[in-house]
Amino acid sequence: MRDHRPVMLTAEQAAALHPAPPVTESKITRLRLLAEDANPKIRESVASSPNTPEDLFATLAADTDEGVRSCVARNEHTPCDVLRSLADDESERVRGFLAVNFFVPADVMDRLAEDDSETVRALVNWKSALADA
Repeated sequence: MRDHRPVMLTAEQAAALHPAPPVTESKITRLRLLAEDANPKIRESVASSPNTPEDLFATLAADTDEGVRSCVARNEHTPCDVLRSLADDESERVRGFLAVNFFVPADVMDRLAEDDSETVRALVNWKSALADA
């Protein structure tokens, strides 16, 4: 039986076997077009992409849809200045996702630690406890 068990691959080995296609200019053009789609779920997919151009994150951070802004807040590729702009977002959900993003600058975390929302403050404390562990 042991000889027939599935082989477990590391993440690096799996990535080497199945590389992502290169990011081309046409892919960036598609992301720009999709960022303007009427469907907020489509815009969320752009806001979640690691290939979204930096300037597009600023546009998506100002989206009227809370879900789109939440995806920008939790994307580790979002530029720091855009993350800073979300620290005062009206949505507790957006600020909560911002609080758990490990790429948020320290000054933003300090602001979120004093947020009006108990939930956001709790997420900041939870993340701080992880960093201390």
